[in-house]
Amino acid sequence: MSERVVTIAVTAQERRIISALRDLPTSQMKDLLAQVLARLVELVRDPVCPEMQADGVPCAAPTADCEQCRKLKQVLESLRDRLSNC
Repeated sequence: MSERVVTIAVTAQERRIISALRDLPTSQMKDLLAQVLARLVELVRDPVCPEMQADGVPCAAPTADCEQCRKLKQVLESLRDRLSNC
């Protein structure tokens, strides 16, 4: 099955990320990276606040300083730091 081509506006940073991902040869590493990136984006977009209720979360945005957002930020910072040492 061929994938549908979609045209969207992207920032320069987004273009670099997309291009870098597309330039990788097809492999298990590329598939794993795509899975990890998709999950990271999902977590950052919706950090699954433990105080979430049917009418939403107690904060207006996932940038609020709640425990779940702090944990997620620590995970991302740790990953960034570990990658910079590779």
